[in-house]
Amino acid sequence: MYSKAELELIARLCMEHDAIAITDEIYEHLVYRGRHVSIATLPGMAERTITISGASKTYSVTGWRIGWLIAPPALTAGIRKVHDFLTVGAAHPLQIAIAQALELPPSFYVELLGDYQERRDAIVTGLQECGFDAAMPDGAYYIMAGISSFGAADDVAFARRLITDAAVATVPASSFYHDPALGRGHVRFSFPKKLETIERGLVALRTIARP
Repeated sequence: MYSKAELELIARLCMEHDAIAITDEIYEHLVYRGRHVSIATLPGMAERTITISGASKTYSVTGWRIGWLIAPPALTAGIRKVHDFLTVGAAHPLQIAIAQALELPPSFYVELLGDYQERRDAIVTGLQECGFDAAMPDGAYYIMAGISSFGAADDVAFARRLITDAAVATVPASSFYHDPALGRGHVRFSFPKKLETIERGLVALRTIARP
């Protein structure tokens, strides 16, 4: 989560260097601390921001691939041309379903956040008990967990070990870095699962012996 001060710094740099901000705000409704602020709402940024979001995370329909963006007409003109050549429209029934979802009352988003916060707290607490260095995220539904207490020096090898020994799949953190060496000490967990599934995974992880 960027703070308001960090967003204002980015905005100043965009205006100073005549740059365009391209933002991925797909997790805008999954914010556990503070509140989501779109950089396009800051002074001078509406005309130089491409705001991207979608239905995948909020409505748990990641396979539907329905999203949208908001940008000034001068920018959307080019974006529409590129989009027309790269993809066809999403299936019409899915578009109708998402149009209905966008009419859901505010209570839906309150309940959604509460459900995810419960899952977040459960997995972070459980991972810490298993020996992972895991901190509470401020948004989204991922945990970047340190693996040093397991004597693991390679995230890819450790991820394979978790699959083999505990049937728990993670993402090696090195895949997120330009320099993979910077991520060797972490793996990424996610928690858009039922609480029962999370607990089953934690039970399996407790069988992984530490040195």
